[in-house]
Amino acid sequence: MSLPPTEHQDDEGRVVVVRHAPVQQRYELLDDGTVIGHADYRDLEGNGAGVQRDFLHTEVDEAYGGRGLASVLVAYALDDVRASGLRIVPHCPYVASWLRKHAGRFDDLVDWPA
Repeated sequence: MSLPPTEHQDDEGRVVVVRHAPVQQRYELLDDGTVIGHADYRDLEGNGAGVQRDFLHTEVDEAYGGRGLASVLVAYALDDVRASGLRIVPHCPYVASWLRKHAGRFDDLVDWPA
């Protein structure tokens, strides 16, 4: 079960929306309906660990850089993975770095790539 879209006020006071876009296999940041960032994934099955959400790439439009929005996007995505009963595979360097920086929060769900 995916989390509902969530509003977040960025460091400059603008309200952005974070949502799951399962058809596109990504999580998105939107500013007034325009996608300004996304975290792309693919779902993996059949390795004995349960269904895994493999994060591949995260980016935020450079015009929105420095506002902490990539962290907001990843935190929402990983909370959604937990709510959906899935596991996390952090192939995306940003997601891997975020997980290390927030050690303990999702350790029970992470399958580190070999």
